[in-house]
Formats: sequence, C-alpha cells, structure tokens
Amino acid sequence: MNNTAIKQWLQFAPGPAALTSGKRFHVFISYRSVNRLWVLQLYDLLRGLGYEVFLDQYVLAAAAPLALSLNDALAGSQTAIMIWSSAFEDSEWCMKEYNTLENLEAARTGFRYLIAKLDEAPLPPMAAGKIHVDFSQDRDGPSGSGLLRLLHGLHGKPLAPAAVQMAALVDEELRAARLQIRAARVNGDVERLLVLSQSTGLAWASSAALGCEVADVLIGMDRNEAALPVLDRLEAAFPRALRPKQLRGLAHARMKHLQAAQDILGSLYASGAIDPETLGIYARTWMDRYRSTGQRRYLLKSRDLYRQAFEAAPKDYYTGINAASKSLLLGERETAAQLAQRVEGLVGAVASPGDYWKTATVAEVQLLQQRYDVAGNLFLQAVLQAPEEHGSHQSTRTQAISLLDALQAPPAARQAVLAAFDHPGCNG
Repeated sequence: MNNTAIKQWLQFAPGPAALTSGKRFHVFISYRSVNRLWVLQLYDLLRGLGYEVFLDQYVLAAAAPLALSLNDALAGSQTAIMIWSSAFEDSEWCMKEYNTLENLEAARTGFRYLIAKLDEAPLPPMAAGKIHVDFSQDRDGPSGSGLLRLLHGLHGKPLAPAAVQMAALVDEELRAARLQIRAARVNGDVERLLVLSQSTGLAWASSAALGCEVADVLIGMDRNEAALPVLDRLEAAFPRALRPKQLRGLAHARMKHLQAAQDILGSLYASGAIDPETLGIYARTWMDRYRSTGQRRYLLKSRDLYRQAFEAAPKDYYTGINAASKSLLLGERETAAQLAQRVEGLVGAVASPGDYWKTATVAEVQLLQQRYDVAGNLFLQAVLQAPEEHGSHQSTRTQAISLLDALQAPPAARQAVLAAFDHPGCNG
C-alpha cells in the first residue's frame, strides 16, 4: 500500500481516545443483521484505526457464558453508533435500543452516540433533530466524507475544511474504482482486476474494502490462486480486518485445500466470529468433507452451522437456503420445506437483476419445491448475470445435483435444471 496515502488519511482520521476507568470499548455498534456486510466493513475500519469495538456476534460469543450482556457492553462503552435503515425501523428491539442510547446520552457525562443512516428510511420523529451521517449513497460500505464525519462525530468535533476536501477525493476515487471492478467482473478480465488490486490511491490504502471486492470477484471466477496474493497484501496492510481472512478461507475451500480452509475458519469461529459469513464459509468446508468421505456426521455439522447462522440472523438468505438444502440431504423433508418457505419470504420468486447469488437462491428455493422448469430458468438467469464467474457456477451446480439426487428427480427434470450450467467453464 502507498505509505504516503496512508499518512494523508491518518492525518484526517482521528484515532481513539484513551479508555477511561471501567470502559472496555471505544465504540458499541447497534445494527440489524441484514446490514451485516456494511457493518463488518465499519468494524474492520475502526479496528484498523485502533478502536476497541463491541459487535455482539464477536464479543458475546467469546463471553462465558454470556457473562457480558448488551447492557454490560453499553455500560463499558464510551460511544455508540446506531446503524439506521428501513430494516432497523421494523424491529421493536432496535427501537428499544434507540431509546436506551438516548437515555444513556442524557444521563452520562461524556457518552455520546451517532446515527449512521444507510438508506432513505426516515428517522423516527423523536430522532429528527439528532445529528446523523448520511450513507445512503455509500451502500457498499463506509468511506470518504461520511466515514470522516462519523469518526469526528465520535470525538464531538466538526470536520475541518481540509478533511472535507480530502474526503471528496476519496469518494470520487472509490466510485470510479467500484465501477472498474464491476466492469472487469462482467467482462471476465482477470488481468484488469490484478492491476486494480495493486492500486495505491487513498481509497485503496485507507480501507481493505476495494481489495476485498477484487479478491471476491477472482474467487467467483475460479481464479483462487490469483486471489491469494491480493489477500496477502490486504492482511499485511490491515492485520485486524476480518473480511480478508474469510476470503482466504473461501479461496482454500474452493481449491479443495480443506485443512488450510478449516484452520483459518475454525480459528475465527473459536475466537467468537459467529457472523453468517464466517459460519457460512466454515459450514461449506464441512460439506466438502462430507462429499469427499460420505461421513454423515460432517453433513450434520455443516447443516447445524448453517442453521445456527440463520437463526441468529433470520434475514440472511444465504445461510437459510443452505440450512434448508442440507436438511433435505439428511432426509428431513418437512424441515427443509419449512426453511425453504422462510427463505422464499426473504428473496421472493423472481430473479434479482445484477445479483448472482440472490437469483441462484431464488432458483434453489424453487428446486426444493420441485418446480424444476422454473428453477432451471432462474438458474440460467443467474448464470447470465455473471457469465464469467465459473467458480460460482460450479458451486451452484454441485449443490443442484445433490438436491436432484435427494429428490429422486426424473431425467427430464434433471436436464431442465442442469442445462443452465452446460458450458465449458462449469465442467458441464
């Protein structure tokens, strides 16, 4: 990474104040599971700047047994960030937490909280006058001017004019970089992705987010070996970031390096990382072990991890569909059907333009319900949305074959479903 760019960023990105007596965390993050990917990027950024951050899916998992409650965590935090979105607004629990933060700020000298607003959902009337940071144009993750305003707000300081100018440059660079990554993804341009991953601009140097996007696309294209050097650089530059470690585990899993993948993901799990992304990739490695050995206990382990993740984050369709599918493979048809219905309530029954995995999930829900022609058409729409992501196609096809076997689908139904993957890059 560009050391000069990092120094420029750090000049305007305030680090944490010293923890006062009795405090364990600089920042408590209140959020809904549907916003987890955005929140994980914020978590990584804060940790990279030296903040001690309370995020329940990590800290509570490591407490024995739940010795640290949410109230304890709030009492031990100097500031808080409430992630506000349309999903947050729907939760009574989140509204209760909002009221708790309001009361704490009113009663405790020095404690403050900020609102990070992720979409156009209006703040409740009682919060209309509360200072908030608008991230509605930064739905891929916190960055630029919004991030700097959030960091300064934690310290109760206004953003200096020079910081505003710097943030605007980062915003523009970030937008341009994401467009370039997405174009390379659709075009299957590996060389372009590798060149982009070595960029030294401030948007690349101040966060692991862009580098992770490149690595994620490379893995989706089944270029796992090319993704590993990208992840090497990210982990060296952002040693506390979680996402590069998750992606490294996924790359090794896709390469059939199961021991390496499970070493990485098992360590994250043991350390308390029970977010759906970590659990989902870890569960996938146990499924791979089942496929290579036929040992039922590995399938049970995979299903239980997916189910744990889905029950903890019931709006996460990725872990939900996998919990349903593994239940079917275990012969638990009723459970599989119930889970599939829950997932259908999340993703609907039509393709999601531009989103491969969501469309593939919609297709898999239909497959679980034995609507073979509908499933085949949806799988084809998913493939056409990401035509060069051969690794993603292979993973989806393997799952579909397992489900077709479990359903004892007739030959015509198998052909209707698997025709979508009949291309050279998918071993079809």
